[in-house]
Order: sequence, then C-alpha cells, then structure tokens
Amino acid sequence: MEKPSPKIIYENLNDLEKVDVVTSARYRQLAQAVLADPTVNETLRQNIAERLQQANHLLAIKSVDGDESY
Repeated sequence: MEKPSPKIIYENLNDLEKVDVVTSARYRQLAQAVLADPTVNETLRQNIAERLQQANHLLAIKSVDGDESY
C-alpha cells in the first residue's frame, strides 16, 4: 500500500470521527510518521500536529461505553 502524501494525511485527520476504529488508528499512525519526518515542510508538520492534538483531545473526552476503550 502506497503511503499518502502529507497533505492527504492532514485532510484525513478531519475524518477521524467518520471512519471505523482501525482506519482512525491508521490515520493517526500516518500522521505520527509525518511528524517524525524532517523532510516534510515544517509548517505542514505543525498543522498536522495541531490537528492531531485536537483529535486526540476529543478522543480523550469522548464517553466510553461498556467494553470500549481508547
């Protein structure tokens, strides 16, 4: 599977609440890889970091039902 561009990864972070848990985890993993890649434009990495932080915050405050975990 080909890795999407950093811009696509950035856009995918908008869809974390719309996709299944596995896809959401994959999007987060790809975002982390971009953050660790010094060849990616610094501004784009900062934008991804901010969007990922917001998404992680929302996940942390999300109500968890029954046997779900986060």
